[in-house]
Amino acid sequence: MPSSPIFHAIFFAAGALVGAGAVSIAESRRERAKPPTPTSTAIVEIGPSGAPGLVQRAGDVLKYGHPGPIFDCIQRKAYTLGYDRRLRHPAWTAEHLTLASVSPPPDDPNGPDRHKSVFKEDESIPFAFRSLLKDYFRSGYDRGHMVPAADAKSSQEAMDETFFLTNIAPQVGDGFNRHYWAYVESWCRKLTTSFSDVFVFTVPLYLPKQDPDGKWRVTHEVIGNPANVGVPTHFAKVVLASRPASASNPRETEISTGAFVFPNESIQDHTPMIGFKVDSTSSNL
Repeated sequence: MPSSPIFHAIFFAAGALVGAGAVSIAESRRERAKPPTPTSTAIVEIGPSGAPGLVQRAGDVLKYGHPGPIFDCIQRKAYTLGYDRRLRHPAWTAEHLTLASVSPPPDDPNGPDRHKSVFKEDESIPFAFRSLLKDYFRSGYDRGHMVPAADAKSSQEAMDETFFLTNIAPQVGDGFNRHYWAYVESWCRKLTTSFSDVFVFTVPLYLPKQDPDGKWRVTHEVIGNPANVGVPTHFAKVVLASRPASASNPRETEISTGAFVFPNESIQDHTPMIGFKVDSTSSNL
């Protein structure tokens, strides 16, 4: 995706929604260890008062890296995502939608065929951290696209890439993935008829719920055998859309933003989408 003020703005908005980040595990490497470079800076120093004090030396402590969170950043034709190795689903996905990207190419009016696409494991992820097809088998959850196939109509390959399990998270099927969530995805695509550029972030969330004892806790299901794939409690859609402010002044850009958080559960079709909007004084989609 392009590096631009618009991209950075929506990236920041999506990050703010995530809250406490999940810890992911970096792939280990074997290499010949080299002895640390001697240094004259002590870890413990005696201050002017004679009291000992600790001195931070991040360069030494983090010589071989840090535990994270670190996400696998994956670039596809129609999207970019960060994969969470601990929860085994995307930490976030990012798209840049235009009227052309959500429409069939001019030389192929019928466009790519979703029925030719199949769900598949992503072999770019080490097996130990990879979500598997069998994890979803009889789990009671749909394999929910974070970047929908209908957003990738530029080619069959682009659509096929949306079926990698690195783009999938467990979603309630009836009433959500197959219904309300699909309506939200369609709404995002329709914005391209009014805006020249639409940036969409999709973020699986794990939000706290107040228990009968009054305390707030984060609890969630894990599917698979053995249990590996986290089931998000909620999903966020963060949208930033831009267009020229006027035909007479195309260099001036009008920007509209919106952020929505949906529970991973059945939602009645007639439920107003505004009820899931995250309050923001600058949000006007």
